[in-house]
Amino acid sequence: MQVKCVVIDDEPFVLQLMKDYIQKFPVLKLVRTFDDGIVAAAYLNQNPTDLLFLDINMPAISGVELLRSLKIKPITIFSTAYRKFALEDFELDVLDYLLKPIPFDRFCKAVSKSVEQYEFRNYFRNKQHDSLVVRSEYKLIKIDLCDIEYIESVEDYCKIYLTSSRPVLTLMTLKTLLEKLPDNKFKRIHRSYIAPIAKVKAVTNRRVQLTSRELPISDSYIGFVNDWMKK
Repeated sequence: MQVKCVVIDDEPFVLQLMKDYIQKFPVLKLVRTFDDGIVAAAYLNQNPTDLLFLDINMPAISGVELLRSLKIKPITIFSTAYRKFALEDFELDVLDYLLKPIPFDRFCKAVSKSVEQYEFRNYFRNKQHDSLVVRSEYKLIKIDLCDIEYIESVEDYCKIYLTSSRPVLTLMTLKTLLEKLPDNKFKRIHRSYIAPIAKVKAVTNRRVQLTSRELPISDSYIGFVNDWMKK
């Protein structure tokens, strides 16, 4: 197993230090380094990676803005010279942050956490999409797909309504969450809703009847009805 990683930092000394650190870990494979955040963002949107070491304070585009711009967000470890950024980092669902100058023992701890999360993600990804793993309240939660009643977009969050327990709130767009779900089981029916096809009992007057409630179907997603009728 090798975890593909990318390093983005506008300081040449830090880039070289991170290269040296990464070379000490056989489990890590350094794919690219960048000192320009805009160039890096364009690359990552075409070439998703497993792990991202990302500087926050860069010219032209900050690490925060860069991460938000990515279609598929990798496991991310922020680096910064300013401790005040830490809280915002975790709100952005990053795994860890490294305070510059970065000591090797602290880097080791961050790598250990990232490898653990990589293995965790891939374990469930390889189980043929029978579950979904999301981060909520600073912890990873595994959700059985058959337990999902529907999903609602709430500003920058997704609220996952479950049959067996209270809803789970995760910092993620509806589009990003939909990419993590099997296309043959879940469909977007509205700009604010995703529905599991198997839970739809009836469709009438541009609304779908689920087990517990009705949801609207918008004109943009009316094709959902054809997918539902084929099941």
